[in-house]
Amino acid sequence: MRKALYILGKLEDGDVNWLGTNGVSQQLKAGTVIVKQGEPVDWLFIVIDGQLLVFSGTFEIAKLAAGEVVGEISFVDSRPPSASVRAAVDSQVLAINKELLRSKLQKDPGFSSRFYLALAIFLADRLRVTTSRLTAARKGQDTGPQEDLDELDPDMLENIALASARFDMMVKGLASKSPRG
Repeated sequence: MRKALYILGKLEDGDVNWLGTNGVSQQLKAGTVIVKQGEPVDWLFIVIDGQLLVFSGTFEIAKLAAGEVVGEISFVDSRPPSASVRAAVDSQVLAINKELLRSKLQKDPGFSSRFYLALAIFLADRLRVTTSRLTAARKGQDTGPQEDLDELDPDMLENIALASARFDMMVKGLASKSPRG
């Protein structure tokens, strides 16, 4: 859930409402692949519940839980994904059509600046965590649980409660919509 804090902490309530209203709730059965390495993706996903696995070939890269974003790198640079993503267990995601999102970003400069700032902070954090893990692995150290490396940016601390409330608002909004999958 902490990754959602980066995104939702920088967005406004209206932005989160737009994502929830324009996104589609998808129920995924365990094993469902939502991103295939090398194939374009038309959706940006936010994990609402469950767990997704990021993998390349047979190598597991990461486990993603509630609040994680999937497809953000291909959204930013428009290249096909460098890894695949599948549901490890039955899961729920909010799927946001990339073209619809791009249109919103072009029409709403405020939303655009908040969204891209949140995405930049999110990606910077992901890079820091990955670098820390690789460094520890190279030194032969056990990195321990992911949370050990996943400390929140001190500047984000003031937004935690607000971001958490926004995530709950988005989930509640999805619950009121009929799920598609």
